[in-house]
Amino acid sequence: MLTLSPEEKSIAAAIKQLKDEAGSHSPSLSTLSSKLPDLNIKVDACFLSNPYATDLFLKYLENDLIKGNRLRNVLEFYPSQNRMIAEKLSETLNVSSKRIFVGNGATEIIQAVIHNFTKSTLLINLPTFSSYYEFAKSDIKIVYNKLNKCDGFQLDIEQFVSFVKEKRPDTVVLINPNNPTGVYVRAEEIKFLLEELCDVENLIIDESFIHFSFEDDTFDFKSAAELVESCDNLIVIKSMSKDFGIAGIRIGYALMDENKVNHLLKHGYLWNISGMAEYFLGLYTKEAFYKEYDGVRRQYLKVAQDFFKELSIIEQVKVYPSSANFTLVELIDGSDCDIFCSKLLIKHGVYTRTCKDKVGLEGEFVRISARNSEENAVTINSIKDIFS
Repeated sequence: MLTLSPEEKSIAAAIKQLKDEAGSHSPSLSTLSSKLPDLNIKVDACFLSNPYATDLFLKYLENDLIKGNRLRNVLEFYPSQNRMIAEKLSETLNVSSKRIFVGNGATEIIQAVIHNFTKSTLLINLPTFSSYYEFAKSDIKIVYNKLNKCDGFQLDIEQFVSFVKEKRPDTVVLINPNNPTGVYVRAEEIKFLLEELCDVENLIIDESFIHFSFEDDTFDFKSAAELVESCDNLIVIKSMSKDFGIAGIRIGYALMDENKVNHLLKHGYLWNISGMAEYFLGLYTKEAFYKEYDGVRRQYLKVAQDFFKELSIIEQVKVYPSSANFTLVELIDGSDCDIFCSKLLIKHGVYTRTCKDKVGLEGEFVRISARNSEENAVTINSIKDIFS
């Protein structure tokens, strides 16, 4: 069982204070570095980003904006308005631009959707991403569908449908793959869900991690985006921070009924993304860039799955199967998850996500994200060391 030295306890207390100030999320690397400059952070296995995709984006940025002498234009001039950017995305997403809403990261979109369209009751799984129920207005009833640890936090889709029909919410949220469990609901089950819940006013499927999911060893992914045109109650929310490795840019989009898009745009969100975000979306729509991206996506998935397998060999932990770029890890030797994360960060500079504050998780859990092969090796060796 892990313990902290007196010196480590002092630093751990400072880390905990920053975590408490960050609420149900984790303090950023920038916050940790500025508030605790003596921490030497080597690996960010807390936040969920594809480092290979970041490298690819930087290559294009250097060639297009720096060497191409266009950086000043991106920084100095106003970006396009929301509708214009939606038009640029339409062909790539194969969805009418009238059904596309662009946001300053998925978090802005989640807040906009929940505040504007949820009127009485929101139903959501637990554990899952907390912003959906945290952003609900005070008069909204929250109904939780508790996922079972004994079942590996898998979603029984028929039970879920029955539960929704019983509770009759106006909004249902499903994050696929789920965060923090990494559990994926297969495409055929999503179609069943949509067929059975066509009377629910808002059926939100958050696909922020869908590019990391797969149903066979080809590593192809299947999105619900193609179903938006035929399901007016479907809202697909997509962060682009994780899969494209650009969390600092803050960009995401949602696909929904055009009346919902019109409602949102009438109440703000005119210039809600930056010029750099618009530059990225321009890359996203280019076939050459996406082809390269898909290559590094598949490379990263293989690296991530290999990393999870190696993690599972460590006897003090239980690693839950994941179809995302992170895995949920349970400490089974009696160690406390806050102590685990603090010791790993203080001693080895590896930043992981304590799940002490995750509603719906009972036990000592941490979430560990995959990085590149070299950083993953550092994470593995560091965990082995603190348990030795």
